[in-house]
Amino acid sequence: MQAAEWFTEGVTPPEVARRLRVSSNSAYGWRRRWRAGGAAALASRGPGGAVCRLGGTQLARLRAALEAGPAAWGRGEDQRWTLARVTALIGRLFHVRYTLRGTSYLLHRIGYTPQVPVHRAAGRDEAKIAAWRAGRGRRYEASGGDRGVDLL
Repeated sequence: MQAAEWFTEGVTPPEVARRLRVSSNSAYGWRRRWRAGGAAALASRGPGGAVCRLGGTQLARLRAALEAGPAAWGRGEDQRWTLARVTALIGRLFHVRYTLRGTSYLLHRIGYTPQVPVHRAAGRDEAKIAAWRAGRGRRYEASGGDRGVDLL
């Protein structure tokens, strides 16, 4: 709206861009819209992006289905929701197709966050690792001096 006021006063788009700290292209686009429709043409059109294809009741139903767990939906082998499983669940419940990325955005929108699994070797021997670290760590620390590289 400030840009519309300045355009009315005769301020050039590069000067508007400088004052508002935006690109000149944005200022020229604003002036084009301002000339076509006045200050009302510069009013916000709301957030960009696609509109969610699921309504409020559907989102509540999805949340309840997720809270029931994968076993309730025939996934007894593993008690984790993956993006692929949630995408399949959405398709099954609502007959709507989502991409994995779209499912990720949808889950974030309703308050879920991804959990990154921690992978460790099945045959990991903590005692041997500690002994190795104790012996190797001291050697590198002693030989490295001030320039020493910390490998642990």
